[in-house]
Amino acid sequence: MIDIKEKILQYLQIYQENPLNFIPLIIDLVIVIFLGYNLLKIVKDSRAWQLVKGIALLIIATWLSGWLNLNILNYILSAVMNWGVILLIIIFQPEIRRALEQLGTNKFTKLFGMDKDILTRMKEDIYKIAIAVEELAKTKTGALIVIERDIKLKDIALTGVAIDSEVSPQLLVNIFVPNTPLHDGAVIVSDNRISAAACMLPLAGDTDIDTGLGTRHRAAIGMSKESDAIVVVVSEETGKISIAKDGTLIADVREDVLKKILISNIVTKRFPEKENNKGGTFEKIKEQIKKIKNKKTKDQV
Repeated sequence: MIDIKEKILQYLQIYQENPLNFIPLIIDLVIVIFLGYNLLKIVKDSRAWQLVKGIALLIIATWLSGWLNLNILNYILSAVMNWGVILLIIIFQPEIRRALEQLGTNKFTKLFGMDKDILTRMKEDIYKIAIAVEELAKTKTGALIVIERDIKLKDIALTGVAIDSEVSPQLLVNIFVPNTPLHDGAVIVSDNRISAAACMLPLAGDTDIDTGLGTRHRAAIGMSKESDAIVVVVSEETGKISIAKDGTLIADVREDVLKKILISNIVTKRFPEKENNKGGTFEKIKEQIKKIKNKKTKDQV
């Protein structure tokens, strides 16, 4: 204990003599805390979480036994700690190998915030939704999918059952299977995730709306009037796909047209600058090549 106190005093003295040493110390602490927090988030929902809690308990018990001068217990716990590293490597060899294999993959890069570009993720989600909608249309399974844009739909999501899952065609199809707990109502897609299902939408009460439209279509129009959301509807009677936008219903839409409308309204119109910049350099090169070709043609003439 005396050695530890002396080391702490020496450590503090170094920083008193040169306060600039606090800068790398703060950076060091921030990095360690950031990595520790994200690693805990990763292991929290896995079987490794129980292991982490066990290791933490063992470290605390070892420290307390040394502080209370429980020499025999401290010796045993210290020995367990020393051999424990080797045992952990042997027991969790498959998990360690899997973690090393994930270096550089999407799962690992999320730890450092290097996730996919938001526009790429949006387009991927649109294609996943289109696949699900097409599958639902084939089986004439009624569906109602609300895709959030700039106006948040948290109040609508609260009327349903929270899901908070990645967008998946299989999950979307499964939600709308008839006579299941979540099939009746709308699915809310928010921030590249399925946030809730079985949500209640406001119905459009306009007298000029076609009386042949069912509740789903009226709910889609009502939702698109009260927000800037794009709503995709699959008719239970005909299996036809419709899109509600700005209070207008676009009926009988094909899969390729569905993708184009969704990409145009959810990606291109909301992020025009990013989309233009993405292909800006390539377009400039093409224009330069065209100018050179035109110039050569004029010179030959």
